[in-house]
Amino acid sequence: MKKILLLSIVSSFILTGCYPTSVDMSLGNMRLITSSADPQDTENFAMKTCKNDFYEGASFLSKAGKEYRFKCVKAEENEVLIPIPGTTINPENTAGAK
Repeated sequence: MKKILLLSIVSSFILTGCYPTSVDMSLGNMRLITSSADPQDTENFAMKTCKNDFYEGASFLSKAGKEYRFKCVKAEENEVLIPIPGTTINPENTAGAK
């Protein structure tokens, strides 16, 4: 579990590029992401972060200031991926999803 959490944190630093975006909390399938990037970039970052943790993608829960809360969703749970309002989930982010 520690290796997965460490891998998630390291991959988040690699994926951020020039935007100050980071995973502040990773507990089970819940992710707290702090980002000052564009909402679409934050959505893409959340999708990649969850997919790196072997989930289908990220479903938006809430936003408070620069903090976004996401739930990582598995394909077996038959849940719909909800994007941040005003953004879209890119097809390449859900490639291979059932």
